[in-house]
Amino acid sequence: MGQINVKIKLMPSSPEVDLKGIEEKTKTTIEENGGSNVYFEEEPIAFGLTAIIVFFIWPEEKELEPLENLLEKIEDVSSKQVLDIRKAIG
Repeated sequence: MGQINVKIKLMPSSPEVDLKGIEEKTKTTIEENGGSNVYFEEEPIAFGLTAIIVFFIWPEEKELEPLENLLEKIEDVSSKQVLDIRKAIG
Protein backbone atom coordinates (compact mmCIF):
# COMPACT_ATOMS: atom_id res chain seq x y z
CA MET A 1 0.00 0.00 0.00
CA GLY A 2 1.30 3.41 -0.96
CA GLN A 3 1.12 6.84 0.56
CA ILE A 4 0.19 10.24 -0.78
CA ASN A 5 1.42 13.70 0.15
CA VAL A 6 -1.46 16.09 0.75
CA LYS A 7 -1.49 19.89 0.96
CA ILE A 8 -4.65 21.64 2.19
CA LYS A 9 -5.37 25.33 2.84
CA LEU A 10 -7.58 26.14 5.83
CA MET A 11 -9.10 29.62 6.04
CA PRO A 12 -9.91 30.91 9.52
CA SER A 13 -13.23 32.67 10.08
CA SER A 14 -11.53 35.96 11.09
CA PRO A 15 -8.11 37.55 11.66
CA GLU A 16 -8.62 37.33 15.44
CA VAL A 17 -8.81 33.51 15.50
CA ASP A 18 -6.15 31.55 17.40
CA LEU A 19 -4.23 29.85 14.55
CA LYS A 20 -2.26 27.62 16.95
CA GLY A 21 -5.55 26.27 18.32
CA ILE A 22 -6.73 25.41 14.80
CA GLU A 23 -3.37 23.75 14.08
CA GLU A 24 -3.58 21.59 17.21
CA LYS A 25 -7.12 20.44 16.39
CA THR A 26 -6.15 19.82 12.77
CA LYS A 27 -3.12 17.72 13.70
CA THR A 28 -5.16 15.64 16.16
CA THR A 29 -7.93 15.08 13.59
CA ILE A 30 -5.50 14.00 10.86
CA GLU A 31 -3.53 11.64 13.11
CA GLU A 32 -6.67 10.07 14.63
CA ASN A 33 -7.89 9.27 11.11
CA GLY A 34 -4.69 7.66 9.80
CA GLY A 35 -2.52 10.55 8.62
CA SER A 36 1.06 11.23 9.71
CA ASN A 37 3.97 13.68 9.41
CA VAL A 38 1.69 16.71 9.86
CA TYR A 39 3.26 20.15 9.61
CA PHE A 40 2.02 23.67 8.95
CA GLU A 41 2.92 26.90 7.21
CA GLU A 42 1.09 30.19 7.53
CA GLU A 43 0.24 32.25 4.45
CA PRO A 44 -0.73 35.92 4.83
CA ILE A 45 -3.81 36.68 2.72
CA ALA A 46 -5.01 40.28 3.29
CA PHE A 47 -6.21 42.67 5.97
CA GLY A 48 -4.59 40.63 8.76
CA LEU A 49 -6.12 37.32 7.65
CA THR A 50 -3.69 34.41 7.58
CA ALA A 51 -4.39 31.01 6.03
CA ILE A 52 -3.00 27.77 7.42
CA ILE A 53 -1.35 25.45 4.91
CA VAL A 54 -1.38 21.85 6.16
CA PHE A 55 1.02 19.21 4.80
CA PHE A 56 0.68 15.52 5.72
CA ILE A 57 1.05 11.93 4.57
CA TRP A 58 -2.15 9.97 3.92
CA PRO A 59 -2.63 6.23 3.17
CA GLU A 60 -3.36 5.83 -0.53
CA GLU A 61 -6.05 3.21 0.06
CA LYS A 62 -8.15 5.53 2.26
CA GLU A 63 -10.62 8.08 0.92
CA LEU A 64 -9.57 11.65 1.67
CA GLU A 65 -13.05 13.21 1.47
CA PRO A 66 -14.22 12.13 4.97
CA LEU A 67 -11.13 13.78 6.47
CA GLU A 68 -11.74 16.94 4.41
CA ASN A 69 -15.25 17.15 5.86
CA LEU A 70 -13.90 16.79 9.41
CA LEU A 71 -11.31 19.52 8.84
CA GLU A 72 -13.94 21.92 7.54
CA LYS A 73 -16.00 21.37 10.72
CA ILE A 74 -13.18 22.46 13.05
CA GLU A 75 -14.24 25.46 15.09
CA ASP A 76 -13.14 28.79 13.55
CA VAL A 77 -12.37 27.24 10.13
CA SER A 78 -14.51 28.91 7.47
CA SER A 79 -13.34 26.89 4.46
CA LYS A 80 -10.80 24.40 3.17
CA GLN A 81 -9.21 23.89 -0.22
CA VAL A 82 -7.13 20.91 -1.36
CA LEU A 83 -4.10 22.45 -3.04
CA ASP A 84 -2.11 19.37 -4.00
CA ILE A 85 -2.15 15.57 -3.84
CA ARG A 86 0.85 13.55 -4.99
CA LYS A 87 1.88 9.94 -4.71
CA ALA A 88 4.81 9.59 -2.32
CA ILE A 89 7.84 7.91 -3.88
CA GLY A 90 10.44 6.09 -1.81
